[in-house]
Amino acid sequence: MHLDVQDLRNFYYRSALGRAAQQSLRSRMLELWPEAKGQTVVGYGFAAPLLRPYLGDARRVIALMPGPQGVMPWPAGLPNVSVLTEETLWPLETGHVDKLVLLHGLETSERVSDLLEECWRVLGPGGKALFIVPNRAGLWARRDKTPFGFGRPYSSGQLETQLRKHQFLPERQLGALYHVPSTQRLWMKSGAAFEKIGRRLPTIMAGGAFMVEATKLVYPPKGKTEVRRKPAVTGVLKPATDAI
Repeated sequence: MHLDVQDLRNFYYRSALGRAAQQSLRSRMLELWPEAKGQTVVGYGFAAPLLRPYLGDARRVIALMPGPQGVMPWPAGLPNVSVLTEETLWPLETGHVDKLVLLHGLETSERVSDLLEECWRVLGPGGKALFIVPNRAGLWARRDKTPFGFGRPYSSGQLETQLRKHQFLPERQLGALYHVPSTQRLWMKSGAAFEKIGRRLPTIMAGGAFMVEATKLVYPPKGKTEVRRKPAVTGVLKPATDAI
């Protein structure tokens, strides 16, 4: 089941641990995608905290939030780009997305296959997606006081297998969230050091989350038949203009 948007907002924007998690995830994402000039960047789930670096240069930035989760206006102080959407029927044209980020979308979905098909549909040829999921062997997946303690955690092998089944080619993988998921002063002060050390470790020793970058495969693998997909939904819903 999806988390409530209010709980996600409170964690990422109103708690010290959430802000540390946001910084860890965003900095790792920027190692893979340092810029998106002239591109269409879409986030699904609760990816808004990671999309802000692209607002200045991207052609378009859209934050899709699933109906069961709820939506909030974003970004604060700028025209709203967040859109409430059905989980597996996004208001986007087929093949128009250059970069797609999923955070708190895949592990909480009850229709993972349909969701991945929708991800495939909206990406353009050669488009890239970044799937961020809780690491099943990490500490964050064992604490239900953070969003990473809900839904189905993955191992890197499980996630890559799932992506390959839906015509994605996993290319790069990073670990994130080496910070201990505790608000105690000792752990909060040590967070930066843990992050610095963790990034030098092999990916197999990832922290609380995995990041897998995958490319859309235009043609099905040899011996497979093309998966029949939903008709494209033309146009993009016009978001509200209010922002917080």
